[in-house]
Parts: sequence; structure tokens; C-alpha cells
Amino acid sequence: MSTPAPGGPAAPDYADDARAVAPVICYPNETLPQPDLALYSRARAAARKTGEEIVPPREGRCIPVRAGQFLRISCPEGPQVGDLNLWNLADLSERFYSGKTRALHGTHLTVGSRMWSSFPHLRPMATVTADSLAWYGVDAFGGRVHDVIGTRCDPYTHHQLSGQDYHHCCHSNLTRALAGWTGQGPEAAEPLVHDVLNVFMCTGFTADTGQYFMKATPARQGDYIELFAEIDLLAGLSACPGGDCGAEHSSDAAQCHPLLCEVFAPPNAALEGWESPPVNGYSGGHGL
Repeated sequence: MSTPAPGGPAAPDYADDARAVAPVICYPNETLPQPDLALYSRARAAARKTGEEIVPPREGRCIPVRAGQFLRISCPEGPQVGDLNLWNLADLSERFYSGKTRALHGTHLTVGSRMWSSFPHLRPMATVTADSLAWYGVDAFGGRVHDVIGTRCDPYTHHQLSGQDYHHCCHSNLTRALAGWTGQGPEAAEPLVHDVLNVFMCTGFTADTGQYFMKATPARQGDYIELFAEIDLLAGLSACPGGDCGAEHSSDAAQCHPLLCEVFAPPNAALEGWESPPVNGYSGGHGL
């Protein structure tokens, strides 16, 4: 008989056999449409800068990125984590679906990973085309960079844990940014804010308790990640109040830096053969 788990029932005789069963990938992704990274690379080499937005520390900003353009997010001054939302520029109800992206590509994104949109659209919104931190891989703690497992720091959890109101959590930063972009009040903007790609954040799950952890980002001044816009996008980015997230977040104590968003547009000829993906082909009947 195996050793009982603390506070739980005794393990059955088949416990070791059960733990030894090999895992099965839930969503084998070999049949997904694959991005033409060589085409994207050639298009990026011919692209010119058409816009930029500085995201101040502990604030959020929005910037449009048209289909076929590239969004570069970088650390212009020092280590800084960012929380990224994506919306369909013409229909904000179509937005980044972190959970399905995680199921299809894994807990952390890098070059070749795609950011998928919400139901009923479920199509690629953006493709990661460059990542200066791709060298990091996985560390001894199981930490990786650019996660889709954290939800975003928010004032509700902060209040639940501390009893205090804090208005510069990434959820609130993105709410203000979207409200400012659309001209809506926070009541209309907040429900459109959603789970994020944690840009530059180094995270994982502890081996013993399975808890979500963060550690100081390996990003330094000049580090970047680039996305190719598969559809017309509105990108919302928050410069997290945790700074490099090496100690805490949702706090004014951490040293924070700005983030830089830059948009690059290639000539039309550079994307010959590429098409923006259509919405998902499911009939929508749901068996009714």
C-alpha cells in the first residue's frame, strides 16, 4: 500500500500504476493551419514604422494594428512586464481567448505560436514572429516567459486579499485604456477586458503545491516580442505595477518602467499569397 497523502484517504493499491499512465495531448495541433514564418520574415524586413505608443509605468494604452502589420512590444528603459489584450478592431466582442490558446499551444508562447480569438470566431488573431527571450526556455523551477496562465492582476483580488482599493492593477489599467479609446464609461469598457498574454513575465506552477508563481523577468532594456496581425486589431497593453514581477504586483513599491509599442507596415507586395483568416467554419447549430 502506498503512503497516504496528508489529510486525505489512503492511496489504493493501484496508485503507482495510475500515476505511471502516460499523458495524452488533449489537442494535437499538427492539423492547424501553420503560419508561413518565412513569408512573415520577408515582409517584416521590408516593413516601415507607421506608429508607436508609449505605455507609462502603471498605466495602459491602446493602439490599432491593421491586418498584415507587425506589433513590436519592447522594454525601452529596463525590465518590465506587460499585460496584453487583443480585440477585433471592428467588433470588440471578438477578443483574445487565452484559455484556448493555452490548450492549443501550451502555457507560454514564443515564435510560431498564435493567439486565438473567442467563440464563435475561433481564428488566429496574431502570430508571434520574433522573441528576443526565446533563449530562456525552461528553468530549474519550471519557469518560462510570455505566459497565458495568469489572468491579469486586478483590484477585486487585491481587495479580497488586502482589504484595500488599488486602481493601477492591470485590469483597471486596461479598463481605463479601452474606455479612453472607445469613449465609453468604465461600466461598458470593463466587461470587454479579458485574460491576457503576460508579455515578458516569467511564470510557472510549483511542483509541490501546483501554485502559480512568478519570478523576475529576464527581460532587459531593448528586449522585445513581435506579433503579426492576422486580422485588424486593437491592442491594449498595461505596464504592470509589479515592474519586473520579481517580488510583488499590484503595488507602488516596485520599480516600474514604460513599455513601447511600435507598428510596422510592409508593402502589399511583400504579403503576396497571404490572406486574413476567416471566422471559424463550425455551422453553429449546436445539435438543436
